[in-house]
Amino acid sequence: MDHLAPVFAQYPIEIVSADGVWLTTRDGRQILDLYGGHAVAALGYGHPGWIAALEHQATSVAFQSNAVPMEVRSRAARRLVEFSGLPLTTVFFVNTGAEANENAIKLALRITGRSGIVALEGGFHGRTAAAGAVTWGAAANWYGFPRTPFDVQFAPRRDSAALAEKVTARTAAVIVEPVQGVGGAFDMGREYLVALRARCDETGALLIFDEVQCGMGRTGHPFAANLYGVLPDMITTAKALGAGFPVGALLMGTRTAAMLKPGVLGTTFGGGPLACAVVTAVIDAIENEGLLDNVRRISKLIRESCVTGPVTGTQGEGFLLGLRTGRPASEVHAALLARDILAGTSADPHVLRLLPPFTLRESHVGLLRDALLAIGA
Repeated sequence: MDHLAPVFAQYPIEIVSADGVWLTTRDGRQILDLYGGHAVAALGYGHPGWIAALEHQATSVAFQSNAVPMEVRSRAARRLVEFSGLPLTTVFFVNTGAEANENAIKLALRITGRSGIVALEGGFHGRTAAAGAVTWGAAANWYGFPRTPFDVQFAPRRDSAALAEKVTARTAAVIVEPVQGVGGAFDMGREYLVALRARCDETGALLIFDEVQCGMGRTGHPFAANLYGVLPDMITTAKALGAGFPVGALLMGTRTAAMLKPGVLGTTFGGGPLACAVVTAVIDAIENEGLLDNVRRISKLIRESCVTGPVTGTQGEGFLLGLRTGRPASEVHAALLARDILAGTSADPHVLRLLPPFTLRESHVGLLRDALLAIGA
């Protein structure tokens, strides 16, 4: 009897080991992982630097409270700020992306004294009370709470004209994925994000970039904020941040950080030494192994060579890439898996999502291209 809660749809494979970009199933199949554990496995599997950092910290101090200063924690925050290249110089470590979003929203409400949050149609921000409240479709499908903890409005994607109506003097913050993940690798684009920044400045609302899925190098830049040249007041991130170890972070600018004092935010496991050691190792690997350049180069190759068979076009950025399909993406997903390639689907029934490790190579793209050709339109 399986005692796990039956709340996750299951792929028809069981993974027993993994190495690099390859998964091994119980029945001995070798599967190319273009799903990356839902955008988590940024370094692939078995990365020596990641393993060494975890082993070293585990044998030194596996855990200690945030009330006790630790260099490993300070170093991780410093490296994350340096990696971002942005004037967001205060870091609060948490455990998940949803928790990072919860804290960002809470701070925006406290700072502004307002009661409204604006999110975008198609966005996904997590399954907790505040994060779920700003997730598109949650109320109709799974939210479960009797009411949202604040007023929520949803704005249409890429519609700059709608911002004047939606973002007002009552808006505490706008939360947006610069490149939506679950929404189908839907990129907002620089023009819309510039307009959104300007509207927030006009009304005094804070701008939160949810880069839980698109951040930490997945666009081929440290963050989508770098790619688009738009500075938010806060960035939330997770997934690739730990490359398999649970960790999230909230990066804050001066307006947000100015109101922080002991007791305003809190966490037991967030910022634990194991997580912080891994964060530093992930950033070191991304920088030292030229992985941002690799993401940009291989993403370009996918766009150029994989619009074939059932794929009619591409969208998204970097390794948060959407393949538009002429027939249901679920059918293409199943056909690829039958050919030993694991991709991801999305809320858009005609978008197949690619979220591979940053270590993907040209030869792997060739395998995808050949499989799409074999599937046919």
